[in-house]
Amino acid sequence: MTTFESDTTTPSLGDLIADDTGASTAEYAIVTMAAVAFAGVLVVIMRSGEVREILTDLVRRALSVA
Repeated sequence: MTTFESDTTTPSLGDLIADDTGASTAEYAIVTMAAVAFAGVLVVIMRSGEVREILTDLVRRALSVA
C-alpha cells in the first residue's frame, strides 16, 4: 500500500484570522445595502409635498432664467 504525503499543511489559527478571502465581496454587499437604504430615504423625502413643491419651484425658476 502506497501513501502520499500532502503538500498542503493545516493552516494555523493566525493564518485563518489573517485570511481575507471574500472580504471584498462582503464590503461590496455592505456598500450595496447602504446605497439601497439611502435610496429608500430619498424616496420617502421626495414623496413629501413640501419637498416636491420646493423642487418644482426651483426648476421653474431655473428654466425661466434661461
